[in-house]
Amino acid sequence: MKILRRWLCIGLLACLPICLQAQTSDSYFLHTIARGENLTSIAATYNVSVADIVRLNPGSDRFIKAGETLRIPQSKDNNGPQYHTIQPGETLYGLMKRYDVTVEAICKANPGLSESNFRSGQVIIIPAADKTADLPIIQSDQPASQSVVIPQQSYRDIHKVKRRETIYSICREYGITEEELIAANPELKTEKLKRGKYIRIPFHKQMPVAPVVTPGESAMPTNSELFERINSDTKRKNQLKVAVMLPFMLNGGNQGEQMRMVEYYQGVLMAINELKKNGTSFDIHTYDTQNNATTVRQILARSEMKDMDLIIGPGHATHIPAISAFSEQNKIRLVVPFTSKCDEVFGNPYLYQVNTPQSYLYSEVYEHFLRKFRGNNIIFVDAGDGETDKREFIGGFKQELKDQHIPFREINANSKESIEQALQAGTENILIPTSGSNIALIKLLPYLKALKLSWEAEETPDKYSLHLFGYPEWQTYTTDHLDDFYTFDTYFYTSFYANNLSVSVVNFQKEFRQWYHKEILNTYPKYAILGYETAHYLLKGLSLYGNKLEQHLNNIQVTPIQTSFRFERVSNWGGFINKKVFFIHFTKDHELIKMDFDQ
Repeated sequence: MKILRRWLCIGLLACLPICLQAQTSDSYFLHTIARGENLTSIAATYNVSVADIVRLNPGSDRFIKAGETLRIPQSKDNNGPQYHTIQPGETLYGLMKRYDVTVEAICKANPGLSESNFRSGQVIIIPAADKTADLPIIQSDQPASQSVVIPQQSYRDIHKVKRRETIYSICREYGITEEELIAANPELKTEKLKRGKYIRIPFHKQMPVAPVVTPGESAMPTNSELFERINSDTKRKNQLKVAVMLPFMLNGGNQGEQMRMVEYYQGVLMAINELKKNGTSFDIHTYDTQNNATTVRQILARSEMKDMDLIIGPGHATHIPAISAFSEQNKIRLVVPFTSKCDEVFGNPYLYQVNTPQSYLYSEVYEHFLRKFRGNNIIFVDAGDGETDKREFIGGFKQELKDQHIPFREINANSKESIEQALQAGTENILIPTSGSNIALIKLLPYLKALKLSWEAEETPDKYSLHLFGYPEWQTYTTDHLDDFYTFDTYFYTSFYANNLSVSVVNFQKEFRQWYHKEILNTYPKYAILGYETAHYLLKGLSLYGNKLEQHLNNIQVTPIQTSFRFERVSNWGGFINKKVFFIHFTKDHELIKMDFDQ
């Protein structure tokens, strides 16, 4: 009897780790890393902490790469919404049946979900099942001449075999049986496990299979039919209600900020006046937030605020959470015009962030740079100014080059000889200072000019082809370095650029003077133009497409002056980030070219 009890205890203990592991494995889902994402943005997207992600993905705090997958902890609230990674063969109807929720509920929780992006690897929110609602019977246009089975989710995860792993150890890790693992990977019947091999990890419990549809019954509706069913008709807007919430500081405050906010608002009014010519009327409500949280709450409590079509603001990042919550609750589009740090965009489907977050901006720059300069001699130059302001940009840039097996050089520029030794003949040499400061340019440019003079003395003025590549703030250094920018065929990236000599900028400045009898502030960016372009783009889109604005963002035709827009959703349930980036090129022929890589 004692022996029997002992074996029973051993058996129970042996089963315990498997049960616990199965529970742990079922508590995460997979996220495919997109370009520009980092752990902070991914954590904000799923409302978890960075530590939670690192715990499930050891080493991810050091490096993550676009295209790879991360395990994200699932919500522990079984009665609340869950995240689901779409698997090959899954359908919207299948998810509806599996989770006992309506198609309308799924699409409401995922405003960005559509027939075109319902694909394997996409993560969506599955709202909590409404037990009081009956699932609708949806008739399909397809003939029910043959049986239709809802495809099952084929596997839960992909596992890369590590050294010394066995079928037994992998099954223990994921809480599945050896039979289940081999059934999902039939080749394991005849082949041995090899390190580096990828195998499918099946679900421990078989998913319930939908009943077979027999002739005479309704066939399973397609994704196309379901999305068409829930899509409403476009409702154009002939009158738009707009709230502008900015810190005008009418009761006193920072004079410089006050002037910038007023000028931004003046640009908004110019855009509205332009759109009125096309037959759209506007009801504008302007509020001074005064950089005061209490004032913001009082404004949001006003009865007219719930009727707005668009809110523009705020000026300060600290006020975004309250205004974003109001926007989401009342389904009002909100455009955040200034800050590049706005975590609310990851959870509010109505939020538009104009100023691109740095990680997304850098990713766009790397991609455009390699389209332009791949195959050339890339040199990172430390000019010795002691600044580390571009550490994140440079670190990410080097990693991108390593990932694509593109060589680069790193030098300390302490003489013209130190630079010349890194140059290569017969190719373009791209010099990238590791700091965006003006001091870095002041230190570097004399060495470059000395090189040019030495080549001219040798009667080889074109001995090497040089280009400088730099940063958005370089446009504020043109007073000091404009001639040098042309001489060294300089490029820099930016999301905002107004060429004061261009026809569009000259005409805007002329109209601004006629309106307000003053000059535009000499700032980066120019706030009047930013206000004009932001309001013109979104309000024109709302007037044309109304409730269908988000499906037509790429169809809004505007002529850029300083800023362009390429808004993309951060997730199926999140808001929009502007990912538009330009390169500005000062050519040796003294031309200034704005390079748009999306055209």
